[in-house]
Amino acid sequence: MVVPPAHDAVERRTGDHRAADADLERWDREHVWHAFTQMADYEPLLIERAHGCTLVDHQGREYLDGVASLWCNIHGHAHPHIDAAICEQLSKVAHTTLLGASNSTTVRLARRLVELAPAGLNHVFFSSDGSSAVEVALKMAFQYWQQRADPRPQKTHFVALADAYHGDTLGSVSVGGVARFHAMFRPLLFDCWRVPAPITYRAPAEVPRDRAAEYYLAPVERLLAERHSEIAALVVEPLMQAAAGMIVHPQGYLRGLREITRRYDVLLIADEVAVGFGRTGKLFACEHEAVSPDFLCLGKGLTGGYLPMAATLATDEVWNAFLGPASAGRQLFHGHSYSGNPLAAAAALASLEVFDREQVLHHLPAKIERLRQHLARIAGHEHVGDVRQCGLIGAIELVRERATATPFDWNEQRGRAACRYARERGVLLRPLGDILVIMPPLAVTIDELDQIVSAAEYGIERATADG
Repeated sequence: MVVPPAHDAVERRTGDHRAADADLERWDREHVWHAFTQMADYEPLLIERAHGCTLVDHQGREYLDGVASLWCNIHGHAHPHIDAAICEQLSKVAHTTLLGASNSTTVRLARRLVELAPAGLNHVFFSSDGSSAVEVALKMAFQYWQQRADPRPQKTHFVALADAYHGDTLGSVSVGGVARFHAMFRPLLFDCWRVPAPITYRAPAEVPRDRAAEYYLAPVERLLAERHSEIAALVVEPLMQAAAGMIVHPQGYLRGLREITRRYDVLLIADEVAVGFGRTGKLFACEHEAVSPDFLCLGKGLTGGYLPMAATLATDEVWNAFLGPASAGRQLFHGHSYSGNPLAAAAALASLEVFDREQVLHHLPAKIERLRQHLARIAGHEHVGDVRQCGLIGAIELVRERATATPFDWNEQRGRAACRYARERGVLLRPLGDILVIMPPLAVTIDELDQIVSAAEYGIERATADG
């Protein structure tokens, strides 16, 4: 039986489009509570459809997706192979529980992730978002020390970097360090020990860039040497701290963290929610420095940006600490209703197949180099303090004065203004304060990349004209 479209849909297709659009915009302002958005001054932008790297709003205006739908989309929108995989799975089953049961699609995805991930990560726990993937790793790390063969129950603390962002659940917020996001919730959080973020742009003048890794690893070594008997794990975004302001870590820093955590018997949690799945030029950021963490947290691009899904991969050693008779209560007491959802798993498998079919990683170096060239040019702008790049991720930091790295007043919202102007040139960007982020789908063409950066430059010019 064919179900007739709702009255609203009929009106929008055949009636007064302006009235229908006005209703949608009003409902968006009044009913939809947007994340990290001040609803008092929110201006609706309703995306109706998409194709490739282009988004189309409800009035038919097109925008290049300059931030990959918040760093999620990999192969572009409406990719035929991923679309077909979801439809095929939908004809079988849309959802089954992973609590005490399973489904073949999710099992195949778990196997594929184990095959592709850094060596030793043989066990996959599925959740629905990156915050939860980190939360799971924190719980696993804590519980591991309580019940391994030789328990170390005093190892209950975590170490994270200053300015870190690992998500919005209470556990992931506790290891986060972005005060603007988290200060309100301080009474709800557990304490976390912090080490300095390796920000080469604002490193002391006496620290040359080729010695930055050594300089920033020293306080990590001191802390773990002193307190390792109390530390369960250290958590880090490999190579680049994304929401912290696209902070690119110096070469060797990640490898140094792995060596130090091994030396002092501390687990390493690699949060690749933002930087995984090709963003850095390799499938996983850890590959750049041949690092195998104890936990690998994945999300965002896992399904190609199609459906909510995340995963936490763990080692045999961690897994074995949770085995035993049910009566012993050693299992992980954590779960999600939609863990391992078959539709999301089908999208993820198809996305990984696209990496192979279209040789996505092989085609990245030319795009990465083009972005490098653009950023090198933009670095000369009088109000650009620093440009940063890691693979196909770019960041442009706006400042009032280059020579002293003096920032603009936060209340001036220069980054937000630059993105608003970029939209006039048909490109959607989203800033991190006064840092413009360029993170398009990996499927972006060179011409599209040129247009995205050109719009960003236009936005910078307009937003800083009176600076």
